[in-house]
Amino acid sequence: MFDVLLSIAASFALTFLAIPVIITVADKKKLYDVPDARKVHQNPIPSLGGLGIYCGFMLACLICMPFKSYSEMQFVLAASFVIFFLGLKDDILVLSPIKKFIGQIFAAFLIVYKGGIQIESMQGVLGVYNLNETASLVFTYLTIIVIVNSFNLIDGIDGLAGSLGLMTSLLFAIYFQQAGYMADAILGYSLAGASAAFLIFNFQPAKIFMGDTGSLLIGLISSVLVIRFINLAGNTAGPLPIDAAPAIGFIVLMVPLMDTLRVFTIRIFNRRSPFSADRNHIHHLLLDRGFSHRAITCTLVGANLAIIVAAYLLRALGSNVLILGTGVLFFSAIFWLYYNRPKARTIIARRRFQSVPQEESKSLLPFIKDNSILEQKN
Repeated sequence: MFDVLLSIAASFALTFLAIPVIITVADKKKLYDVPDARKVHQNPIPSLGGLGIYCGFMLACLICMPFKSYSEMQFVLAASFVIFFLGLKDDILVLSPIKKFIGQIFAAFLIVYKGGIQIESMQGVLGVYNLNETASLVFTYLTIIVIVNSFNLIDGIDGLAGSLGLMTSLLFAIYFQQAGYMADAILGYSLAGASAAFLIFNFQPAKIFMGDTGSLLIGLISSVLVIRFINLAGNTAGPLPIDAAPAIGFIVLMVPLMDTLRVFTIRIFNRRSPFSADRNHIHHLLLDRGFSHRAITCTLVGANLAIIVAAYLLRALGSNVLILGTGVLFFSAIFWLYYNRPKARTIIARRRFQSVPQEESKSLLPFIKDNSILEQKN
């Protein structure tokens, strides 16, 4: 228990102390995230908050991680080191999608090949149980890459990615602590402490963004935690088995995962690169309806937590039913947001005309719509 508290305290304290320094240095060196037509912030804001998250997370892991009993964790930290420099370079110099993808593959390689962390069974999802070696490797690599990019893409408004990362890491950490797997618990608690400290500076109005450095790190550690959770909780002979473990693991990551898969599908269907930028994410849809950043974050995290609780209580229904039900709920919400968007109001303004007959003046009434004046012509 002492190591748990120390990991939270160390990661929180170092991140909390580092962020103001990073903001000051970024201001002096003009290292800003400059707003453009796609981004939602109005002023240049430093985007190196992930540096503080990484420092707090890494210090806590190095102090508290029981490497002698869990040697595979050294490769998880090595992979996080790769992701850290990948994100840092992208935040400062901007990397092409292909270079980012290659770096993510290398980080996944360290986790899978050196760390031995991979999905061993689908546990009945779509009727699939044990996976052969090739299928296991392919599915594990795909899972890691998708989760890493899902957190990178959901980081579009103040507080959202950090709050989802805090929720995810904390829930998995509590489970691993109860199951007696302290290395995994410390991995989660260290990320949770760093994320909590960062959110103090990132909630609306944000003083700093996490950038790719932070979002890629949160995605990487979340992917490791969910794979470890599925393998452990799905093992009926394990210390703390849970029915429908794959579904519950998926639902914990529901918001970033389902939104990313939806957006990727739309972009591919429109013959665009899945990594091309747009304003089609769920937080953009809520912004268009007038929600504030804080309201969107609280709504999405609250809804995610509610569905997690419901899935846990209904876990006896099985993974297939839970995943299908979650998908129906999510896409029903998306459908509602798309087709119930506020419509532009049409305002008819009347003018007084001198020496113009009443019959002719009616044809000169201007129509104002969407802040533009369209003169009605005869």
